[in-house]
Amino acid sequence: MYYFIVNKISGNGKGLKVWKKVEKLLQEKQVNYQVRFTERPKHAVEIARELSSEKCYAVVAVGGDGTVHDVANGLIDSNIPLGVIPAGSGNDFARALDIPMDYKKALERILMGKQRKIDVGRIGKEYYITVTGIGFDGKVAEVNNASKYKRWLNFIRLGDLSYGLSFLHVLFKYRPVNIQLKVDGKNLAFFNVWLIAIANIPNYGGGIKICPDACYNDGLFDICIVHSITKWDLLRTFPKAYKGKHVFHSGVTMIKGKQVEVISEWPVIVQGDGEILTKTPVNVTIQRDALLII
Repeated sequence: MYYFIVNKISGNGKGLKVWKKVEKLLQEKQVNYQVRFTERPKHAVEIARELSSEKCYAVVAVGGDGTVHDVANGLIDSNIPLGVIPAGSGNDFARALDIPMDYKKALERILMGKQRKIDVGRIGKEYYITVTGIGFDGKVAEVNNASKYKRWLNFIRLGDLSYGLSFLHVLFKYRPVNIQLKVDGKNLAFFNVWLIAIANIPNYGGGIKICPDACYNDGLFDICIVHSITKWDLLRTFPKAYKGKHVFHSGVTMIKGKQVEVISEWPVIVQGDGEILTKTPVNVTIQRDALLII
């Protein structure tokens, strides 16, 4: 039995449209399946936890990175593989794992049944599978999730642009902050920090390669700290991040580690997989091979 968890409103209704096409294929292929639809925030976590005690080939998320985030949180350490059929605006997790954006090819991949294990990040009781952003990009995620233009851009299939618009919206109001960072026991201090990205995969925000060398199965985070630059310099550097070229800027520090503690001068927003999780201070740890992907 394959179980599908569908976020109908993901990608401004793309989730439901994609599911209808997927369901038709499943029926044509005579695949044994059941489907559950999310009805409220975090409902996918509840459904996935419920299904983790069932006998099934896989639990498949049909939606964007937020849906995948929730389903993954419900399946951690269950030995039930997670499948993904992308139907969101950014789809960064699918992008990083070479999961096809085309629903037919994504379903074919799931039905082939090849499994692999990936690392996950943990913040308190919550897990994330892509990138956690602290500070500026946490605020960008908050603004982006609430924006009307994100829904409109999703409607015309330009959802990747919404993060860039939210970036500009936040840029002129955001105040950088001094940060105390502890990485694997080593204390570091950074001043006028715009953002800290703690990455399990290279990309977030619809294809921004914030940590271009990040790998989801090496047991390490790649950490990007953007600090000590003006907002105008940040604005000029931002487009380079789509190709990972920002890492050569003197105001960008890249390090690796397994455990990261962040203390800021005042509390700043922490997002994971585009979902608002908490505020600083925060501890982030990596869990090796914690999630099965099909």
